[in-house]
Amino acid sequence: MFSADQSCWFVRKVICWRAVASVAWSVLLLLPTTALFVLLSRFSLFHPILWISECLSLLTSPSGIFSFILLCGVVLLVGFFNLEYYTVVPSVACSKIALLGQVLHPRQFVHSLVHCIMGVVVAWCCAFTIGGRYQSLGHPCTQDESSGPEMCLNEYHLVLLLVGAFIGYSHSLVGVVYNMNYVSFHTMQQYKYLRFKGALPLVVKASTVQALYGLRNFLLLYFFMGYAPRAWICKTLDLNINRSIHSLDSVSSLLDLSLLYHLWISGTFLLLTWYITVLLFRIFVTEVYSFPVQSTFTEEAHQCLPKVITGTQPMILKFLALQDLALLSQHSPSRRLEVFSLSQPGGHPHIWTALSKECLSLLSDLTERLVAHHDTVATNGRAKSQSTGSNKRPTISSESSVSSVGMEDMKTPRPSALLRTPGSVFLRSSVGAGLRTPLTAPFTPDLDSPFSSPALRRLTGPLEPQGPLSPGFSSIQSPHVMRRGPKLWSASTDSQLNGSPPPSPGPAPSQSQAQLKPAFLVTFLQNRKDQVKHFLAKRVLIMYLFNKLPEASSQALFADSQVHIWALQGLSHLVAASFSEDQYGIVQTTLPTILSTLLLLQEAVDRHFKLPHTSSKPGHCSCSMGDDSYKTLRFALRSTLKTAVYRITATFGGHLHAVQMSAEHRKRLQHFLEYKE
Repeated sequence: MFSADQSCWFVRKVICWRAVASVAWSVLLLLPTTALFVLLSRFSLFHPILWISECLSLLTSPSGIFSFILLCGVVLLVGFFNLEYYTVVPSVACSKIALLGQVLHPRQFVHSLVHCIMGVVVAWCCAFTIGGRYQSLGHPCTQDESSGPEMCLNEYHLVLLLVGAFIGYSHSLVGVVYNMNYVSFHTMQQYKYLRFKGALPLVVKASTVQALYGLRNFLLLYFFMGYAPRAWICKTLDLNINRSIHSLDSVSSLLDLSLLYHLWISGTFLLLTWYITVLLFRIFVTEVYSFPVQSTFTEEAHQCLPKVITGTQPMILKFLALQDLALLSQHSPSRRLEVFSLSQPGGHPHIWTALSKECLSLLSDLTERLVAHHDTVATNGRAKSQSTGSNKRPTISSESSVSSVGMEDMKTPRPSALLRTPGSVFLRSSVGAGLRTPLTAPFTPDLDSPFSSPALRRLTGPLEPQGPLSPGFSSIQSPHVMRRGPKLWSASTDSQLNGSPPPSPGPAPSQSQAQLKPAFLVTFLQNRKDQVKHFLAKRVLIMYLFNKLPEASSQALFADSQVHIWALQGLSHLVAASFSEDQYGIVQTTLPTILSTLLLLQEAVDRHFKLPHTSSKPGHCSCSMGDDSYKTLRFALRSTLKTAVYRITATFGGHLHAVQMSAEHRKRLQHFLEYKE
């Protein structure tokens, strides 16, 4: 494992320069975008020559150049935030309260505040570009004839600035909800120009639609609360309100078509410049990077594919390394020969061992996560139910511990999955070891559930010694008076069948009052905790916030499945290519492990797709720049996994019968050989 200083070389030499290139192209594209906005904002159908001449003079004026410099600064800041906040693994909120926590996070608060300020700056540039009644925040006015001219508030300019701030905040908020900072990798490899050309119409559409929605929400908010910012600005800047002009927080004023057009075109221009910056950043960052398979010099060993692929930070480095492995295994025969080569001196397959071990480790980790999630959903927090014949043969869990490389069978018992049946439920009397009849599994209560009653917990809890503070303790200490233990059917039935009288209970052990006080306090606090849980569970708003979203758990489980897809593709293509290219047979030594790992994952994926809310594909929303491709990663993984197994079976054919594996895996593999899966 290489050090942190060595792992940062990729960020310094590759990612940062790619981000700089994306921002440079965004600044270059800002010039035609600004020119288009100037033409649309000053559009005049009946005076075309005057319209074009005014636009050209505005673009070449010193004030216009200053506005363009401000817009360039905003684009640079947006590019910086893209570099700081991007992620290759989306953050999936499994409940409404989790999503609310992401919105209220301090880091997100800074992001929203800065974008709100940048929205005001862009709106000010738009107000200056449009001119006319939007030119400045204050204008001279005369309230009455006796007083002289005063400075009054220009509400049109204020509304335009507030629209910029509102759309800037909405952009930040929508980025959290729709994972706009998520950077996905395209399946089809294209040139950067072709990708930008294909995505540009979607960017324009998303900008116009989001600006329209944002304007609608702002007008509703300003209609009810427009007096607050207007009064605050007048008090802060010592401006007056012109009583001779109607305020804009009325229906007739807000329905001004010219005002609506200028507000909408300004919001579209703001979002278009930011969306283009985001799009270019995604295109440049996800560009394919070719890592050397092996290095001649020791100083560059940490930059080779076998070393890079085993790292975890930064995640973009691991993603690009696995992407390079998948492309290498399909389209580069010369680099595949380097993978199959032996080290000199020694003759060890270090490259193949490192690559295959990392791929198998990723697939095994995913299998463990799927098995754990399936058991959690299947049991729903309760112990598994046994069949009626559970006393004849124990139930064997189908979980597997594939932490090594996936060679262990999935039907191995695990202590964490055993039934949580208390062994002394009915031992409330001091009978001893004669009444150790466990509670049967179908009636086992869920003691960990927040909805279980305290009385049930006391019934199924361990026997507490009776003392002076116990509820059932009698103050009579005569030797002729004896407490009777609880008569249960199990005890009476056993004593009648055995023909022996029930044993007499011994004297209850006495403990001091100081030893019983902590237990009483713990019980009291636990009861109050249960009461609070029951109270909150009956509130609709609390349940709405804390209930899990239908498909969020499955989406979060497969959020990073892109690396598993590339691992499957790279591993299967290398195994298939080894049939004719592996001169030393190094792949055949790990073929049983690879097949077992793939079949274990296949079984876990099949079990997962039998759960509810996992087989329905979510709808795609094209009105936002948020990337929701992570919602369909589980379907892509399932098809890639099946294709990988078929690729190996189609290449090796009947030779796989000589591979050592379990009977269950051999039967499953036979289905692939017969194309029955």
